[in-house]
Amino acid sequence: MIIKNVEKFDIDGLMVIEPAVFDDDRGYFMETFNEKDLEQVGIKTKFVQDNESKSCKNVLRGMHLQTIHPQAKLVRVVKGEVYDVAVDLRKNSPTFGKWVGVLLTEKNKKMFYIPHGFAHGFCVISNEAIFSYKCDDYWCKEGEVGIKWDDPDLNINWGDYIDLKKVILSPKDEKHPSLKDFQKKTLKTSASF
Repeated sequence: MIIKNVEKFDIDGLMVIEPAVFDDDRGYFMETFNEKDLEQVGIKTKFVQDNESKSCKNVLRGMHLQTIHPQAKLVRVVKGEVYDVAVDLRKNSPTFGKWVGVLLTEKNKKMFYIPHGFAHGFCVISNEAIFSYKCDDYWCKEGEVGIKWDDPDLNINWGDYIDLKKVILSPKDEKHPSLKDFQKKTLKTSASF
């Protein structure tokens, strides 16, 4: 993949990759994955699983992570628009509890790299969205955990993108603990990240 731009953040490890897109009157062409080119910008992750989801407007999926078999992810939108968020939950990180949000759309074609130790989630802005992500480990039901998407201690600005009164959650996502409860229960017993 020819990388046009890399955006890094104050939270170490997170980055947005903007691939080169070749447009003409027929449409466009782009590489969506090239291990060698990603390694050159610091992503030395070996991806083993690809996932794809389709969601309608106001769906919010998150905030998810795995404490057993943690997953680094490279995410992008194939169709539609989402606001994508990663929260730093690495135990000894100086940016623990801080987050980054990125607008990912089928037009901007940006990819968001999220390393191990981050909770991840997104909300759908468009009428529907197809969301694709590469993972560096396999899904592990026993290690799957999450934190509350609307935790006031995180103060994620979802409301800039969707009507908070119309958010659509899965039953599982409705039950995630607050960041404080997550710290008490999960981080005390996990050495994964």
